[in-house]
Amino acid sequence: MGKGVTLKENRDFLRLYRKGKTFVGQTLVTYVLKNRSNEKRYGITTSKKIGKAVQRNRARRVIRSSLYSLYSNIIPGYDIVFVARGKTPYVKSSVVEKEMKEHLKKAKVLEIS
Repeated sequence: MGKGVTLKENRDFLRLYRKGKTFVGQTLVTYVLKNRSNEKRYGITTSKKIGKAVQRNRARRVIRSSLYSLYSNIIPGYDIVFVARGKTPYVKSSVVEKEMKEHLKKAKVLEIS
């Protein structure tokens, strides 16, 4: 997998929060919305509720690691935002990956069964 296209603009995140489909789990909240391009775009959000900088950075690393293992199977043409929850920095990436896979399957943006 290459680096992928990341969402950087606040308006893109707000659009997903308002109009996207939401999937909630214990370690992750996922927002999915079809975009107008044929690209897979993703964003990762961690709030100060997660903890201090070390915990927030760990949460982002865990989410990114899980995403990279599933990235090649995601159908192009969707924007996806992952929001870390309180447990995220304290679990292994395999736990987050399992939950992420479940969310992406429910959203019908994952090619594998």
